[in-house]
Amino acid sequence: MKPKKFVPGLIVFDFDGVLTDNRVLVFDDGREAVLCNRADGLAFDLFRRNGIPTLILSTEKHPVVAARAKKLKVPCLQGVGNKKTALQNYCRKKSLRRADVLYIGNDVNDLAAMRIAGHRVCPSDAHPEVRAICSIVLRSKGGEGVARELAERVLGLRGEVIAGK
Repeated sequence: MKPKKFVPGLIVFDFDGVLTDNRVLVFDDGREAVLCNRADGLAFDLFRRNGIPTLILSTEKHPVVAARAKKLKVPCLQGVGNKKTALQNYCRKKSLRRADVLYIGNDVNDLAAMRIAGHRVCPSDAHPEVRAICSIVLRSKGGEGVARELAERVLGLRGEVIAGK
């Protein structure tokens, strides 16, 4: 008998170190920029197409987080001081069971929220304490297509299926 495939009721993404490579470009006028992977855009399209809600949950206050979320068409909670409380409130508001939440984070500020999520995933370059509580450690490093790899795993897709061949 084939085991039942888990389909998350919500996938929560940290931003820095998951959807970015955790570096920041600081220009001489004080502006900041981050590097994101375009392959992740397709991943969010696939999640939407398959009815899996997503959320970006970040402590970062910089407007680049909201700009990327808007481009990806993903709800975003940013400037969050306590990710655990924010996730609990979000789940309550959306009537989601925390057991159905998949949280992907990379650093110690994700730990408390990750511990209340039913499923925990991290990029390969995550902090050792985060790696220790995750059931899945992806091959991808932060900013190198983490959402894309996760989409392929969660949805059981291969490249030709994604491309529509």
